[in-house]
Amino acid sequence: MKTIETFSSLSAIDGLMHGFFTRIPEVDVAVEREEAMHRLQGAHDELLTVLGSSRSCLWTAEQVHGNAVSACKGGASSGYESGVDGLVIAKGGAALGIYVADCCAVYLVDVENKACGLVHSGKCGTQQGIVAKALDLMHNEFGTKPELVIAQLSPCIRPPWYENDFAQTIREQCRSAGLLPGNIHDSETCTAENVDRYYSYRREKGRTGRMLAVLGWAVQ
Repeated sequence: MKTIETFSSLSAIDGLMHGFFTRIPEVDVAVEREEAMHRLQGAHDELLTVLGSSRSCLWTAEQVHGNAVSACKGGASSGYESGVDGLVIAKGGAALGIYVADCCAVYLVDVENKACGLVHSGKCGTQQGIVAKALDLMHNEFGTKPELVIAQLSPCIRPPWYENDFAQTIREQCRSAGLLPGNIHDSETCTAENVDRYYSYRREKGRTGRMLAVLGWAVQ
């Protein structure tokens, strides 16, 4: 089974590295979150290598279901940002990583300034407008213009498996922030509907793994 998904909207961008690590069938994740993440780390590290990256070049976030976003600095180094659900970075060899299991990972790419952002936007983050916060930070840090940003929504839970269609809200928030409609892309895939391929926190009652969304600029 293929364990890395890519999106055509992002694959078309020269120098951009991205992936969405799906369910890894051979790893038993019917356990609590911390243990599930521990069991998945080795497989995720192998998949990072396939993308041309590594754990030593990966920035991750605590993911507290809020709307705080942090700018990652330090070239090709790695790091962990506490208290945030979104990360932005400019070119330099490091990558961003966000874990999801029903929530949406939103990829934001500024081709002009070679910057990008990756946010964890579930029900709470979407209600708090985390995508707009990420775009504001990208503008302040890198001069990003919303009308030149490409946005891609990952697979996430959707009705009828969830009462809140936050993917639709995210798309609307992208438009309100100034993104062009043709630059907003959605996988339109439901994680809970496809548990053979994705982890679903709701359908699996919390005892499951996490997909890893990865985004960054390859070293040129």
